[in-house]
Amino acid sequence: MKSDSVPNRWLALLVLSLAQLTVILDSTIVNIALPTAQRDLAFSDSNRQWIVTGYALAFGSLLLLGGRLCDLYGRKRLFVIGMIGFAATSALGGAASGFTLLLIARIAQGGFAAALAPAALSMVSVTFAGNAAERGRAFGVFGAVSGAGGALGLLLGGVLTQNLSWRWCLYVNVVIAVLAVAGAWLFLRDRARPPRTRLDLAGTVLALLGLFGLVYGLGNAATAGWTALVTLGPVTLGVLLLLAFVLFERRVTHPLLPLPVVLDRDRGASYLTIGISGTGGFAVFLFVTYYLADTLKFTPVQSGLAFLPMVVLIMGGAIVSGAALLPRVGPRPVVTAGSLLAATGMALLTGLDAGSTYTSGVLPALLIIGLGLGMIFGPGQNAATTGVSPGETGVASAMANITQQVGGSIGLAVFSSLGATATTRYLTAHAATAADPATLAQATFAGYHLVFWIAAALFLAAALLAAGLYRPGPLATRPDTEPALTP
Repeated sequence: MKSDSVPNRWLALLVLSLAQLTVILDSTIVNIALPTAQRDLAFSDSNRQWIVTGYALAFGSLLLLGGRLCDLYGRKRLFVIGMIGFAATSALGGAASGFTLLLIARIAQGGFAAALAPAALSMVSVTFAGNAAERGRAFGVFGAVSGAGGALGLLLGGVLTQNLSWRWCLYVNVVIAVLAVAGAWLFLRDRARPPRTRLDLAGTVLALLGLFGLVYGLGNAATAGWTALVTLGPVTLGVLLLLAFVLFERRVTHPLLPLPVVLDRDRGASYLTIGISGTGGFAVFLFVTYYLADTLKFTPVQSGLAFLPMVVLIMGGAIVSGAALLPRVGPRPVVTAGSLLAATGMALLTGLDAGSTYTSGVLPALLIIGLGLGMIFGPGQNAATTGVSPGETGVASAMANITQQVGGSIGLAVFSSLGATATTRYLTAHAATAADPATLAQATFAGYHLVFWIAAALFLAAALLAAGLYRPGPLATRPDTEPALTP
């Protein structure tokens, strides 16, 4: 059944985009609220990082399982369960009276998000199957939300924390969830599931523990350093478990992750470029935010507003490239050009110094990066879910979310560590004037510039991967052989 025969499909896309926005927002909105929440609930700096890490651990490690459950038990069903659970745990976190309850709520949020995110992306894929032009527009909108959600979280977090309370950074999810669940019952139509197979329990355990170890170790790297046992131990164990998972999946009858899903050239290229974009994006959101707050003395709300032009360009780039370019030329030139634009914008940010202004130093780079990210996320998510069999759209969608999530964890760990190292190295080399404010400022910029150059190199690598891996021409439109849509 083709997408143009699906009733209310654009309203369905609005519902699915709301859910995706909720998941992406939560990766940054809580960061803005954390200092205020810490003062209110009186927990330590060492505990503060766990409010972010707890969510990331549950989300990242359970995504593959969540995607498989979508395939086995129904995408719409997992969407509704994930949305209701996410809202309930958000309300619990907003009402928390202490650190422990807030941490439990954040971990539970991540668990429900691991069901919600692949359900939403796979529902976009099955709702807009068969019509390449409509599919391109739909993934353009969805990709715009994915790319812009982090920046919107910074703005919304600043507004809510400054004008209401940090608790509303969690309560706002309840408001969005009410709309999304009502819309799901009214407008979402799932495709009938293929005959249910057994869940690959051994593969599930290996994947869960492997992803947990990887995300946990990377989270520790930002604070403990790369050589610390709490970093190297979990990362090494996580990589070994994931290698064991891949070997096991080659032999099992009903694998948790059918390897052809990731070995396809177009999907493999999409997972890699989405992951690199998730890594590089942290250089923008984290270090540009530092620059706005510390050098330009922007308030949280002003910092959030400063990212709005980038958000507009992400949305514009994703929608235009998905609707006008992707159906004609395919993902290879679009994602390659988007990666080159993002690399150019990152290189421009290396010119920031104490005398730069927002309009001359920051804004031009943000506009170029925003356009580039839009051209990566929309077409990339489209290609990541194209051509999979009816029973594998959930796990293919989960892989797209995993690469973005793990990429973000890598970005946070690597850039925080390298930026701090570059700053320390500069101060050591200028020890005689290390206490001088001008020297301290230059040391800070040394860290910023190194991070932006590395991010530019990453996006350049993404461009080379996209040019080399994507097949030439438009995405092949697989004949629509999926079972009919069901309420």
